[in-house]
Amino acid sequence: MKPSMFTPSNLFTFTFINPVKGLLTVLIASLLFMTGCKKETDVNPGGTLTANAGPDQSVQVGQTVTLDGSASNDSQGKPLSYQWTLLRKPAKSTVTLTGASSFKPTFKPDEVGEYEVELTITGTNGKSTDKVLIAASVAEPLAISANITVKTNLVDRVLNPDLPDYIVTKNIDVQHELTINPGVVIAFERDVRMNVIDGSGLLIAKGTADNRIKFVGVQKTKGFWVGITLYSGSNANVMEYVDVMHAGSRTIYSTTKSALFLSGGSKAQIALNNCLFSQNDGYGIYVYDGGLLREFTQNTFTSNTESGILLDAANVAKLDAASTFTGGNGRNVVEVTPSGIKGSTEVVWAGFNDKTPYRISGDFTVNSGWKLNPGVTLEMNRDAVIRINTEGYLSAKGTASQKITFTGADRTAAYWKGLICYSQDAKNQLENAEVSNGGSTAIVSGKKANIAIYGTKAVMAIKNTRISGSGGYGVYVAYGASANTDLTSANTYEANSQTNVLIEK
Repeated sequence: MKPSMFTPSNLFTFTFINPVKGLLTVLIASLLFMTGCKKETDVNPGGTLTANAGPDQSVQVGQTVTLDGSASNDSQGKPLSYQWTLLRKPAKSTVTLTGASSFKPTFKPDEVGEYEVELTITGTNGKSTDKVLIAASVAEPLAISANITVKTNLVDRVLNPDLPDYIVTKNIDVQHELTINPGVVIAFERDVRMNVIDGSGLLIAKGTADNRIKFVGVQKTKGFWVGITLYSGSNANVMEYVDVMHAGSRTIYSTTKSALFLSGGSKAQIALNNCLFSQNDGYGIYVYDGGLLREFTQNTFTSNTESGILLDAANVAKLDAASTFTGGNGRNVVEVTPSGIKGSTEVVWAGFNDKTPYRISGDFTVNSGWKLNPGVTLEMNRDAVIRINTEGYLSAKGTASQKITFTGADRTAAYWKGLICYSQDAKNQLENAEVSNGGSTAIVSGKKANIAIYGTKAVMAIKNTRISGSGGYGVYVAYGASANTDLTSANTYEANSQTNVLIEK
């Protein structure tokens, strides 16, 4: 066997590669691979923006929602501008954003459902967007179907001021302290009433100008529920910034309908400030003789079937000039029951800024000092009379521009009986006044007159006064009584059926 021979054909073929050139080839291939896998985003070499519209929120209808984009940022800390857009809302919603170009806009959901809002931030490094979802729901009202027998505090559960927090389903007695927080809405089922009982019952309902308390009907129609009867004589009873509406479905006392009734027998009392009585089928308030308006300021009466308020004479002086009684009521007057002025101090009746007249619904007696301020108007019901008795006096001094008026409710001749003075007090005086339409029937001794001065030493001074429309005499001065000597010349007389002045001697 011949020995093997080494020949070049038995060798592998080797290729020499330049090491520098090979490295470049690998790098180029790697770069091409990396370029093919890159994420498609816009990158500004100067910095990046990140919008943050805040967390999703669950709220109640009517609740103020505050969106917050303050967590948005520019990586270089450069200034940002904000723009919020309401992308989606419930079909019946009409809400819009307040402060849509701020970083904290607000809105109040007005319907149940979802509200989707988008935030767009813009800066020198571009723009960015984010979305937030607001889910709005409504809390169900709680039913009140039992008497209040323990100290109770009703809180604002439903933030939408048009929806009830509580529904009173049957007549209830408040037998303990009941406090109602601002914003609470209490709705009453048909023909239901609330009684605040004397001795232990107490009502504290103090709202605010921006968060009023409401007593309303389940159905918002005039005369749906009965109303509130206050028997409690507690000096802590108070209603402030309270609306009482839709009451008067049935009589609350005797034959009278009223949204709020103050009992006289139990000497009920309350402070009423900045309250609204509206859309009630009857009176807004009825204060029976013996009840007490402890405070009364800036209250409003509108769209009540009767007058805004019916009260006795003892409470009239509590009424303030700023309260309004002329908002489309059945009678735009302050109605005064047949009652009178009594006590040891002078009682002053002021006028009202809205020029509301007093309507005296029956015979009226004055057994103490009674002063009428300039601008006051008294309207007397059919055949009613004013009697100034021996213990009292009448001081009615108007001005040339603000006269004091005594007339009939119907403003027709001979409608009411007239004014008779038995008092011997020198403070009896009519000045810059108008007395008209009396003399409907004989006021004394078979005589008809607008004004009668009657009784031994009875006295009254009458000056600068217009006396007209009497069914009899303008002024009758009986034997033994007296008036100012210039009674005839110091006054104006028109359209009186008999002699303007009759002085018996």
